[in-house]
Amino acid sequence: MIRAAIAGASGYSGAELVRWLQGHPEVELGALAAGRQAGRSASDVFPHLGDAVTADLVETDWDRLGAADVVFLALPHGEALGAVGRLLEAGARVIDIGADFRLRSPSAYRRWYGGEHTATDLLAEAVYGLTEWRRSAVAGARLVANPGCYPTASALALKPLFERFGDRVAGAVVIDAKSGVSGAGRNARDGYQYSELNENLKPYGSGAHRHQPEIEQELAAGGEVPRVFFSPHLVPMTRGILAACYVPMTAPPSRDELEAAYLDRYASEPFVRVLTGSVLPQTKATLGSNYCDLAVRVDTERGLAVVFAALDNLVKGAAGQAVQNMNVMFSFEETTGLSAIPVFP
Repeated sequence: MIRAAIAGASGYSGAELVRWLQGHPEVELGALAAGRQAGRSASDVFPHLGDAVTADLVETDWDRLGAADVVFLALPHGEALGAVGRLLEAGARVIDIGADFRLRSPSAYRRWYGGEHTATDLLAEAVYGLTEWRRSAVAGARLVANPGCYPTASALALKPLFERFGDRVAGAVVIDAKSGVSGAGRNARDGYQYSELNENLKPYGSGAHRHQPEIEQELAAGGEVPRVFFSPHLVPMTRGILAACYVPMTAPPSRDELEAAYLDRYASEPFVRVLTGSVLPQTKATLGSNYCDLAVRVDTERGLAVVFAALDNLVKGAAGQAVQNMNVMFSFEETTGLSAIPVFP
């Protein structure tokens, strides 16, 4: 049994962490820090928790949080930089759901997040927590940088293709992705009101989104950085991501060859489902679960491979993947506490 604490427990990802951890048989929930919501009960802030969590939300006290075995940071970018070192010194292991340790380059962080990275000494130590591809490194890590939701979908979708057929990629990869509004966080701001999002579909940050360099970094995997054009869109739903990834190729493999590569690579992965036949991923098929569904198609005439991915942005794209990483870090069965099937309809 380990003790887990959360900083940022009143946000959407923080609430998802509480939801998954409260039922985890190997975890005792410790401090739930929540800034301006401190002093309120967790069930007041999130009525869906009911009597499952009776603790009050508390002020963010890093000494108190550092007494836990593992601390989850569900904070806006920049807020983890000064905290991680203190938590590690206290003996806690840290899983940062935010963006502060995802990019390996301080200059890239400055460019995309608009501030100096003040914990560069920890960047080399941080393990990028795409569990299915970084499992051995995650197991021994003190600090895990949980991937962003879009990069999780995109990397799981594209890495087997790059691994097996990367020498045939012939140009920029286009990732056309749609996300539910919860990916923007809980604080309301202009452009996110119901009246503006309902019955609306809109692109944002096209070609200039902070997740684009993260996707490129992960697809490079120590080699040449690929060119990616990432175009995200907001859709009028609460949860879910659907990514369609278009890869130009000099000599595309057949669909059977490409599908076989995915089935082989993910055969033993409990949370990645490769769909075959005529079935394609859809957000409703992963809702509320830690699954990522993938499917491939090939257009030989146009020299194009297409990979589709669907996941729940708050679970496999955030809190669920963080719990999966925690399970690996503490040598628990990887599926422990995460076996819920998707919600339908």
